[in-house]
Amino acid sequence: MKITVIGSGYVGLVTAACLADFGHFITSVDHDQAKIEALKNGNIPIYEPGLGELVVRNYQEGRITFTTSLAEGINAATVIFIAVGTPPREDGSADLSYVEAVAKEIASLMDDYKVIVNKSTVPVGTVRLVTEIIRENQSSSVEFDVVSNPEFLREGSAIGDFMRPDRVVIGTTSSQAEAIMKEVYRALYLIETPFVITNPETAELIKYAANSFLATKITFINEMANLCEAVGGDVQVLAKAIGLDGRIGPKFLHAGPGYGGSCFPKDTRALTKIAHRAGEPVTIVESVVRANEKQKLRMVSKIKEILGNLTGQTVAILGLAFKPNTNDMREAPAITIIKELLAEGVTVRAHDPVAMEEAKKIFGETIFYGSDPYQTAGGADALVIITEWNSYRRLDLVKLKELLKQPVLIDLRNIYTPDEALKAGFAYSGVGRGYQRETSQPEELLV
Repeated sequence: MKITVIGSGYVGLVTAACLADFGHFITSVDHDQAKIEALKNGNIPIYEPGLGELVVRNYQEGRITFTTSLAEGINAATVIFIAVGTPPREDGSADLSYVEAVAKEIASLMDDYKVIVNKSTVPVGTVRLVTEIIRENQSSSVEFDVVSNPEFLREGSAIGDFMRPDRVVIGTTSSQAEAIMKEVYRALYLIETPFVITNPETAELIKYAANSFLATKITFINEMANLCEAVGGDVQVLAKAIGLDGRIGPKFLHAGPGYGGSCFPKDTRALTKIAHRAGEPVTIVESVVRANEKQKLRMVSKIKEILGNLTGQTVAILGLAFKPNTNDMREAPAITIIKELLAEGVTVRAHDPVAMEEAKKIFGETIFYGSDPYQTAGGADALVIITEWNSYRRLDLVKLKELLKQPVLIDLRNIYTPDEALKAGFAYSGVGRGYQRETSQPEELLV
């Protein structure tokens, strides 16, 4: 099948590459000439494990082409995926200006039946909106259908999520469009992937509901972690115990500095706006949004409680991306934490395996960028782990202790146990575990 994907950002490029690997012939369209030329040369603009190899292989085998010509893409395809950005507005609602602009262009160029697929995360009613825009801007009256097909891609594991999804959601009232979309995803029938066929409004809401539920689960365990610290509990044991309940499950029960990224913050805020406009506020999600921002700031308070007056102190940060296996720093807890530390007069040294260039766009030269965790730790008063990269899980703690000015490890992802940190001579603080140190530690650390 001939398919066009408009937008070569994170969702668009993953969608194009994976559909090409399913055997379809894909035209990937983007207005950014430099990006298109880079893709033709095998240079991938985002960090996502396995994506580069997938793009290059399918390009070399002729199943994917890259162009800036939307007309070329429209003429070449029966199915057109809209995968452009829907950034948040200042009030938290989704900005649909890119979707609307693309819909107008599609309308002016199409001359036969097309299935237009909303792949971007969009609010309820967008299928109806895009349908109206196309009807009003058609150069000639031809039939078409607009379908909602939300993505459920996790950064760092997007290829696997697309190739082996938990489910495929298709929102349409057209039997013809439904049949065509099933043909698009025919490869997934072979592995018995569940298909959820529903109306567009339900499909549009599913993505927001799923992300908001997961964000709620993260926020719940973070609040339990804070309670554990207050009463002397251990959130790791608590999370394991409640996760063994089949009704709850263990996933997303990992206490930390709060969620970030391109989806959870944006989608939770957008859902609250959708709900208010519908006259049905989602008060749980509203509380989650507030609690998550509070959690990020609580991590700064934790550092301050341990080190005391922060002015003039040096803090080494390990992990800048919002999660491992991505260079994405959008809404990353590290941004809030570092900005607050800088405002307190702290010298910040930082390291991340892949997100350093993204960090430089945010912080410039206001922080020091270490070449590895050990250089980053040199001369610091505390080592703070913010992102749980695998490469940070087996650090030489004895060596780090020797490099630090003070042996303080603040582990915001609980990737080390208090026992192994204490054994290496550290004063240790996790999330939901309290602050633990040997009584032999220097008096200034016994805050």
